[in-house]
Amino acid sequence: MRVLVYDTHSYDRTFLEQANAGRHALEFTAAQLDAHTVTLAHGFDAVCLFVNDRADASVMARFAEGGVRCIVQRSTGFNNLDLDAAAAHGITCMRVRSYSPHSVAEFAVGLLQTLNRRIHRAWNRTREHNFRLAGLLGRDLHGRTVGVVGTGRIGAIFARIMLGFGCPVLAHDVQEHPELVSLGVRYVPLDQLLRTSEIVSLHVPLTPETHHLLNADTIGIMRPGVTIINTSRGGLIDTPALVAAIETQHVGAVALDVYEEEEGKFFRDLSDTVLQDEILTRLLAFPNVLLTSHQAFFTEEAMTTIANTTIGNLDDFAAGHRNDNVLG
Repeated sequence: MRVLVYDTHSYDRTFLEQANAGRHALEFTAAQLDAHTVTLAHGFDAVCLFVNDRADASVMARFAEGGVRCIVQRSTGFNNLDLDAAAAHGITCMRVRSYSPHSVAEFAVGLLQTLNRRIHRAWNRTREHNFRLAGLLGRDLHGRTVGVVGTGRIGAIFARIMLGFGCPVLAHDVQEHPELVSLGVRYVPLDQLLRTSEIVSLHVPLTPETHHLLNADTIGIMRPGVTIINTSRGGLIDTPALVAAIETQHVGAVALDVYEEEEGKFFRDLSDTVLQDEILTRLLAFPNVLLTSHQAFFTEEAMTTIANTTIGNLDDFAAGHRNDNVLG
């Protein structure tokens, strides 16, 4: 099949071409998918998308007109796809159901420890030959109550790591994880988790039900000085409400690998431009906020799995096989 890969970076091409081994005719563009760049896909059998490519109803219609019959999403999340419109136009959508869950869970722990022990600030100091410790005082994680919102594969691994640190772990999910319960994790209602936890880490998908899961009201009931970690989706947090809570010092520290307005910013080098986002600029100005650009997934193991699964999805579609990665 002839496949156009949108929003391509050098690493995408490397891993996808290695997995493809010449089976499909892959063509690459750095352009993100939107109402203007949809025309690039005319004449292709399939397109490969990433999280910030927007395939809404109008784009799905244009895809169908141009001959696109399959969309392979090279991520687990798919909130950027209008699945109803895709079905109406006979377009099959597929995703990477799972890759290395350890990559995201381990990164969340890395963010937590970086914040907790001020490692990022210490690194900046020592590069300037400032070896003083004042202002770098941290806290032991041992004994601190950690709340895990969402205990799927990633959340479950994060919870187990926190148990290894000697932390009491509370969890909230629509379904309890039996292994975690046997290890001592206690499932509680969301409001109890938020009121009780000193550290809260988010590991749920972005859906209409989870959009702005943390907002002015839910942040307001959290413990003063709480640490918030989000490596899932930016839209889980009402960012202006978060900024307000940081300014009042109700929220003590925040680590974000995702941001609800990251489209057009993350995965781009904007170092020579003036950042046109007041909220993001404000977040970057806080000394107790650590922001990374959606890199939690980015390990060799995860990229290999993503590429292999994406090419496998194309293989199955071309052969007429429906696999578990089909959406809808």
